[in-house]
Amino acid sequence: MKYKITGDNLQIVTVELEAGEMVSAEAGAMVYMSPNMQMNASVKGGLFKGIKRKLVGESLFLTEFTPKNGSGFVAFAGNAPGTIKPIELSSGKEFVAQKDAFLCAEAGVDLDIAFTKKIGAGFFGGEGFILERLSGTGTAFIHACGDFVEMNLTPGETVKVDTGTVVGFDSTVKYDITRAGNVKSMLFAGEGIFLTTLEDPGHVLLQSMTLANLAAALRPYSPRSTSGGSTLSLGKLLGD
Repeated sequence: MKYKITGDNLQIVTVELEAGEMVSAEAGAMVYMSPNMQMNASVKGGLFKGIKRKLVGESLFLTEFTPKNGSGFVAFAGNAPGTIKPIELSSGKEFVAQKDAFLCAEAGVDLDIAFTKKIGAGFFGGEGFILERLSGTGTAFIHACGDFVEMNLTPGETVKVDTGTVVGFDSTVKYDITRAGNVKSMLFAGEGIFLTTLEDPGHVLLQSMTLANLAAALRPYSPRSTSGGSTLSLGKLLGD
């Protein structure tokens, strides 16, 4: 399999497949493909695996793409402005990602769920109790809002980040929360009460903007606004 990622903040990954190769993708992620590409909806891994995918925001069915009569190509994109990152997986190496991050992957990659080990991290870490676990052999592609910042933590090294900005990390990295400073900082610094902590060796992927922050920034420009307890439509504001 060969691939090419194009674009800046609205990225698309184009995958080239030879005869016999297959890539599976989140339902609705396909943008374009060659005419000889065959699609097949499949509950990959069985119904139980499909139900677990639903728990992390993915679809019950994955769409499998296989070229017929030679090589072919298929392209995928996320559902929001953001970045696509290839994750190389091998035996013994697993990657944990935020919910709904999975975009597509080679046939040898397994998508499963991972549970947040600590209750506090599940409630306040910004990612919830259930995350995505990517394992197996091959290349997987994940997508998240904003640009990506990558870090390689060494043994004993810790980084504190705003809750919700963690896209993913190697399974060797410890994921937890810590207080965002003293009481004054927690109440008035604008960073919330808790920060997410990532510790110990492994690769870490962060995002410059979360989908929640993007939605909050666009909310004042919505055609509908609330004033004085009543909701006014754009048409009424214009006198229609």
